[in-house]
Amino acid sequence: MCIRDSHPAMIKLNSLIVDDEPIARNLLESYIERIPEVALVKKCKNATEAYNALHESPIDLVFLDIQMPTITGTEFLRSLRKPPLVIFTTAHANFALEGFELNSVDYLLKPIVFERFYQAVQKAIDRRTLVAPRLVQEAPSHIFVRQHAKLVRIEHADIEFIKAEKDFCWIFCKEKTQYFVSMHLKMLEDMLPPNKFQRTHRSYLVNLSKIKALKGNVLTLALEEIPIGENYRQLLLEKLGL
Repeated sequence: MCIRDSHPAMIKLNSLIVDDEPIARNLLESYIERIPEVALVKKCKNATEAYNALHESPIDLVFLDIQMPTITGTEFLRSLRKPPLVIFTTAHANFALEGFELNSVDYLLKPIVFERFYQAVQKAIDRRTLVAPRLVQEAPSHIFVRQHAKLVRIEHADIEFIKAEKDFCWIFCKEKTQYFVSMHLKMLEDMLPPNKFQRTHRSYLVNLSKIKALKGNVLTLALEEIPIGENYRQLLLEKLGL
């Protein structure tokens, strides 16, 4: 049975499901179909797919699992500059405190029953109604990346450039500090402000403020000389005011 027009001022939330378990994704999809205020845009099985989905379409609400391979749900949420509303869906109660510290709307423990799911969605609708008129908060000046068993904070201003290496990346920072992370370059590009960082090549993302010189198809930074790909040259020159 579908819940009909239970909220006085109908708000339509575009939503995303991020969960590595197919059964969990399908269950949440069936619940969303019963709530007119929520539209499902995409189901994702990991953070990489979720980053791409956020880049492709406006998303208001994410139903986010925590225990996922490579990048956990909380790591994914911390990495977003302007995160949408989030409802955590997990089988692990011990992450609840961290979930609420991240300002999530709600924290649902699996197995999730529809009544509890519906309550969480109503909270999201209420919060969206309250925050809609507000100005967008200033974007963070840092990212978090996993290094072994901990999350490391990296300030945008400290990053010189990022180099892709297959499904991984090297982040090169000031004072020759380096971080090797299990993330695609596109994922990191989406996490960083586009007015400060620019792809110069399919394998390189550069902090524009760190560019020392440009000659031909090569950029000179303090730490490295970076190639300029033909497909990226025009936008790079425009951002540099050239």
